[in-house]
Amino acid sequence: MKDRLGNKLSPSQITQKGTIRIQTILLEFWLMILSCIGHVPIHCFRLFFYRLSGLKIGKKSTIHCGARFFNPQNISIGEGTIIGDHAFLDGRAKLEIGSHTDIASQVLVYNAEHNVHSKDFEPVIKSVKIGNHVFIGPRVTILPDVKIGNGAIIAAGAVVAKDIPDFEIHAGVPAKKIGERKNKNPQYRLGRFMLFQ
Repeated sequence: MKDRLGNKLSPSQITQKGTIRIQTILLEFWLMILSCIGHVPIHCFRLFFYRLSGLKIGKKSTIHCGARFFNPQNISIGEGTIIGDHAFLDGRAKLEIGSHTDIASQVLVYNAEHNVHSKDFEPVIKSVKIGNHVFIGPRVTILPDVKIGNGAIIAAGAVVAKDIPDFEIHAGVPAKKIGERKNKNPQYRLGRFMLFQ
């Protein structure tokens, strides 16, 4: 038996690859079920299954309908944070989202990509950290190995490929600084979740 590059595999390598393949198929099946659960318009029902999957979610945090995940056990969300509908949260590496952070609809957070210069297109997996009191606008894409500081603002449609310092406002593709937030000591709490969203 050979691998995808044509290298011959030993019996122990075949066993190891077979075990990994079975685990991957089981994870993919559970993620499909979780995706279906994500469309049930009852917040506490979805939250129960997200926590059952290993997702760490703080008190009064909300994940709206249609959210999708990859390896939810590596994802942690602080208190009072809102994740908009149809967001994608990648947990192939550690993903930390702070408290009282507002992530709008259709935001994509990735912590894995491929090395396009590698002969076997190998994956590169790096963590992502999003601070407290951050606002991320609709349809933002956040790439691996990015840290977004406390109080930062990211405008709609931006692609974040580099760290964003505390309280800076970034926009564009790739995201660049366009200003700074005046309130350097935010104390606000986001509103309650919508029961059927």
